[in-house]
Amino acid sequence: MKKLSSKFWAVLTLFSLIGQIAWVVENMYLNVFIYKMFNASAADISAMVSASAVSATLTTVLIGALSDKLGKRKVFMCGGYILWGISILGFALLKEDLISAMFPAVASASAICVTLVIVLDCVMTFFGSSANDAAFNAWLTDSTDSTNRGAAEGINSMMPLVAILAVFGGFMAFDLNLEQSWTLIFIIIGAVVTAVGIIGCFIIKEPTLSPTDENYLRTVIHGFLPSTVKQNKLLYFYLAAFIIFNTSIQIFMPYLILYYEVSLKMANYVLIMAPAIILASVATAFWGKAYDKKGFSFASACSLCSLCLGYIALYLFKSTALVFIGSLLMMCGYLCSMAVFGAKIRDLTPVGSAGKFQGIRIFSQVLVPGIVGPFIGKTVLANAETIVGNDGTESFVPNENIFLAALIAAAVLVLVLFAEKKFAKKSK
Repeated sequence: MKKLSSKFWAVLTLFSLIGQIAWVVENMYLNVFIYKMFNASAADISAMVSASAVSATLTTVLIGALSDKLGKRKVFMCGGYILWGISILGFALLKEDLISAMFPAVASASAICVTLVIVLDCVMTFFGSSANDAAFNAWLTDSTDSTNRGAAEGINSMMPLVAILAVFGGFMAFDLNLEQSWTLIFIIIGAVVTAVGIIGCFIIKEPTLSPTDENYLRTVIHGFLPSTVKQNKLLYFYLAAFIIFNTSIQIFMPYLILYYEVSLKMANYVLIMAPAIILASVATAFWGKAYDKKGFSFASACSLCSLCLGYIALYLFKSTALVFIGSLLMMCGYLCSMAVFGAKIRDLTPVGSAGKFQGIRIFSQVLVPGIVGPFIGKTVLANAETIVGNDGTESFVPNENIFLAALIAAAVLVLVLFAEKKFAKKSK
């Protein structure tokens, strides 16, 4: 195994963790924000997730290709994080009384607020995807090789759970039913993300890359060309499998916190979930090394088994202890699978073209799953129970059927992966 420098691990940890904290706030708590503050429906949440997925994909395609053409990663990482943080600060201005004062003729200020949240989410996603999805992920591929990618990806893939733990713990200090709590949250997260971008200017080592003379448009569409697919059949097989995996995750993830809090009435879900998150994070850190030693087939089989068992437990049981066990299995399976797929896709990415392929990777990780998954979730919850709040407004109650739908998608993935060896032989 080629040894990686301590500065590399510092950059990986800092940029991955803080980036994931920002994504957790967007992916798991922005839904809660518009649900609690503006009475958003399941359709509103689905629309926001889908719009963000489209923004993330287009941004990653364009900026990833641009970073390859210029032979630069650092400027996009640092500048992107600074602007990402500033855009997060913008959410602190989205208040119903402020919108009502600005647009007195509007009948429903809450509806306007929901629309503005979706628009600002897309703006934030542009900067976040430029910095994280495009530049940071290309930098990570450039800075590692086939001897150490599993270990690096293990750390990278555990960060979403560490971020969830950090956000859960930090949010315990806030009453999320209060407007001022959200204002402070967005100010803190925005300031931290901006600070990381500034720090990166001093600690990131630019990979050895050369600018290309290739036409920019050709660079942008490189990953989508039939000739590219033909030359990298095995890579695209795993990208297709990655779509199914992430679709399974996106069926339930936008509604997970609401399921715990509203459906299961777990007011203390943070304390219950924290041990599960810590254990899953540790497992993910080690599981990347299992990929380096045992390969994809073994590592993916174990992680997907854990994911499916977690789905089954969350679908069948409601007691705190069994929900904890189901959540632990689900989180371990989710993050370990992310590490395994991430390392495999990086191994199959052509050397020197990491930026070009970040767009097609995000297509598989975000765009298709971000549209199809929430749509399935919304459909599953179409006839969900509703509750009436103190202000007379109705809200939907997420139910366990989201885990059954996610399990079915995971079962399809398992069937696809059974064809892995046959496809690998044909592609040689």
